[in-house]
Amino acid sequence: MHSRPKTPAVPDARSTGGCCAASRGLAAPAGAVAEAVGTPAPVRETVPDRHRAATELPGGRFLMGSDDSEGYPQDAEGPVRPVDVAPFAVGRYAVTNALFAEFVEATGHRSDAEEFGWSYVFAGFLPGVLRRDSPRPAGTPWWCGVRGADWRRPEGPGSSVEGRWDHPVVHVSWRDAAAYCAWAGGRLPTEAEWEYAARGGLEQARYPWGDELTPDGEHRCNIWQGRFPTRNTAEDGHKGTAPVDAYRPNGFGLFNAVGNVWEWCADAWAADARERVMRGGSYLCHASYCNRYRVAARTRNSPDSTGGNVGFRMVTGRPAP
Repeated sequence: MHSRPKTPAVPDARSTGGCCAASRGLAAPAGAVAEAVGTPAPVRETVPDRHRAATELPGGRFLMGSDDSEGYPQDAEGPVRPVDVAPFAVGRYAVTNALFAEFVEATGHRSDAEEFGWSYVFAGFLPGVLRRDSPRPAGTPWWCGVRGADWRRPEGPGSSVEGRWDHPVVHVSWRDAAAYCAWAGGRLPTEAEWEYAARGGLEQARYPWGDELTPDGEHRCNIWQGRFPTRNTAEDGHKGTAPVDAYRPNGFGLFNAVGNVWEWCADAWAADARERVMRGGSYLCHASYCNRYRVAARTRNSPDSTGGNVGFRMVTGRPAP
């Protein structure tokens, strides 16, 4: 007989070290994770040329960071400071499932989630047995460690990316993302490059489009609406990932610079380099817990961690020294 853990009250993200992306270091032993069943590999769709598109940015000096009253000082969002970036090109879209499949077909790359044999999936996406039997981190029990979850099977056994080839690839670690970029002739963005690009030419705006979350009632990003983590009304049109070209682009032509999926950056969070920076927030971010879909917001995770709300986009060009 299995008993379901009660969902605890949502913690205040200002007083916690984590965010809405779970760390592999919190996992129960893999043997305790629900067993996977085989799923046929989906047939990859052709990648539209537009999903390979990049925007050339001139670089220069911009004001990085924020002293926003909604920000998290413990995340070192501030102080606001001038930062210089060299010219570079940035993908207009996050790397899609179809693009990542090309990489895997060409190289035989096995993702960290496949090597470990499991990854984190949001509990609300799982059928009853997996939701019941999969272990959960104590501090973020809406995540389940699901054996067999990986980029091909985003919700674990029985799921597939069919119909989601144009969605951002997820369940990719920092190491997976860096490997893809090296193969594709690029690299992950520095944190400064990411923020410069995400701002879209606006100075110190809260979001890539301005300071209002839903101008004239229009949703501009894919985040959680309702009560986290128990009820998502999906007023923005999506409960999970959205296509990479959903919503309006910012002033530099970037789509989904915030919301949808967290995006890995090249930078280490601290000098010991045990964790890497992630930017942009995800479809699980909500003002009551993880208000990190603001342009200046940031979080971190270990480079081997994977989950259903973490992806990346690629840049090319030499970073500023």
